Amino acid sequence: MEPAVEVEGLSKTYRVRIRTAGFSGALRRVFAPRTEDVAAVAGVTFRIEAGERVAFVGPNGAGKSTTLKILSGILHPTAGTARVLGLVPWEDRRALGYRIGTVFGQRSQLWWHLPALDTYALLRHVYDQDPVVHRERRDRLIETFRIGAIVTKPVRSLSLGERMRCELVASLLHAPSLLFLDEPTIGLDVTAKAVIRDFVRERSVKDGCTLLFTSHDTGDMERVCDRVLVVHRGRLLIDEPVAALRRRYIRRKVVTLATVETDVTVELPGVTVRERAPHRLVLEVDTSVAPVEAVVAAALAASRLEDLTVEDPPMEEIVAAIYASAEKGAPS
Repeated sequence: MEPAVEVEGLSKTYRVRIRTAGFSGALRRVFAPRTEDVAAVAGVTFRIEAGERVAFVGPNGAGKSTTLKILSGILHPTAGTARVLGLVPWEDRRALGYRIGTVFGQRSQLWWHLPALDTYALLRHVYDQDPVVHRERRDRLIETFRIGAIVTKPVRSLSLGERMRCELVASLLHAPSLLFLDEPTIGLDVTAKAVIRDFVRERSVKDGCTLLFTSHDTGDMERVCDRVLVVHRGRLLIDEPVAALRRRYIRRKVVTLATVETDVTVELPGVTVRERAPHRLVLEVDTSVAPVEAVVAAALAASRLEDLTVEDPPMEEIVAAIYASAEKGAPS
């Protein structure tokens, strides 16, 4: 089967002016400007199979959005090749537009002063949809995303979370084979993020839609996607399943103890206290030094336990460690 996305050596370089200070610098910028090339994407290669849900994770400026814009046909690359659903995005943008959906968290495709329902009606004509097919899919998506009470309100009156749900419905109306999501949860509160993630994953599973989910929020990666691409400074650092990423980088566990005693102390090599409160102790365990079993045994010997949980550290910490390692290895 043909892959949904195939990228080989993709690069995008921008030429920018070098800013110099002072009056002489201002004259130089006008009459003898100096420039330098800045690589936003630097030789990225990856492949996404049909039906996969892939997170594209990285800090601001890592090249996530630039890559997405190239793959959706908005930008031309400086070098390299890419095929999306068998098409070259920047050469077949019109044909590709009928087969992909896009959501940019920073930009809206909805008419600001009109209800979302009016934009949906316009999109039916844009994508040449049969009226009956359009109405059936629209109503099903409205029900799935629970926006029936807000689609008749002007978009300007909606909260950010409500607007993003309406945006997602707009991107799915024409039943795309591939959905590009660029920071769709940016600026949302915890509850709204959880709702968006659940809905996106549900629709992907039911429709068999391939997802490329760019984000700097590792919660998006864990809740929606099965595979992660980690990028830094335009380069691809890691490409592997989320579960494998956890196994490879986790050297620590977080042990939380709820105790009958008000204050408990557990002292072992490789164990540090993360948080201490009455009847509660949170420990971080370096498993290469102290096995979790030894920590649990020491806790049982020192206290009467009411509850005990053993968890991996937050994914944010794992990704931060990856970035830190990349910075150490980067040329100065």
